[in-house]
Amino acid sequence: IRRIGEVAKLFLDAGVITLTAFVSPFQADRAQARALVAEGDFIEIYCAAELEVCEGRDPKGLYAKARAGVIKDFTGISSPYEAPLKPELRLNTGAMALEQSVALVIDYLETQGVLTAPSPT
Repeated sequence: IRRIGEVAKLFLDAGVITLTAFVSPFQADRAQARALVAEGDFIEIYCAAELEVCEGRDPKGLYAKARAGVIKDFTGISSPYEAPLKPELRLNTGAMALEQSVALVIDYLETQGVLTAPSPT
């Protein structure tokens, strides 16, 4: 998580909007990543889904392996997940379509001035 944060910061410093997507189960790790950049430059988007939804989306069968004890310290099974306390945006990806989630992210970024809405042609 720290390395991802450091690389994202390099892109940010170069003026590039950077989205990263990774399992980050611990609040302390997310706080450390947030601390790398200026206030307002870290936007935490919590993609929430029930464990059953995550297991149903698992094409590699990792959850089944974790439940069988083959994989140790697996987030949500044998290792805890600390949900974000105050994410800038929370998406219930277990209940909404991908397109709806994307639209909410884009809308949030536009309302925050990170993106500008395209002008009508």
